[in-house]
Amino acid sequence: MSEHVPHDDFGSRLGMWLFLVTEMVLFGGLFIAYSYMRAKYPGEFHQAGEELNVTLGVINTVVLLTSSLTVVLSIVAIQRGEKARSMGLLASTLGLGTVFLVIKSFEWAAKFHHGLYPNSAHLATLPPGEQIFFGLYFTMTGLHGLHVIAGMGVLAWILRMLAKDQVRQDHYIHLENGGLYWHLVDVIWIFLLPLFYLAA
Repeated sequence: MSEHVPHDDFGSRLGMWLFLVTEMVLFGGLFIAYSYMRAKYPGEFHQAGEELNVTLGVINTVVLLTSSLTVVLSIVAIQRGEKARSMGLLASTLGLGTVFLVIKSFEWAAKFHHGLYPNSAHLATLPPGEQIFFGLYFTMTGLHGLHVIAGMGVLAWILRMLAKDQVRQDHYIHLENGGLYWHLVDVIWIFLLPLFYLAA
């Protein structure tokens, strides 16, 4: 007869929220830097923003918002004891994360093709404000992309735990915390969309 070891779900949730606060402080500093530079070079930020593909930015926003929904539904499913459905929804989240990264890679490739990347010869010929805009664009969207990859790694690990019944109806804190991290990734992108893609 197996014994159920008590789990400190409160401690796990608190730890996750403290970690999320540090992440918000990191991006908060970058948002402040962006705001300062935007106020200093409004016209040049406007001009640089026109080089970004708004359609791809909006599509990626829809993709990430949908992935947040599938995470929530995955949690609801495991709460109801629907393991297979929970796994399918979590796998869908991973698929949507992959779609986001593929779209972003095409977008970055287009910028490199046009010489709009840090330290490029072409970018060096542009006004200082535009250089700063693209420097911030690659820094902030690149850092966000790394968070997407990290989030996918965490969710893939949780999917494996689901398969092994280490995440189940009576113990799903790992999935809940993984979902919180994924929501943070989505919220950050919602801020990045207007700052860069709607800067024009």
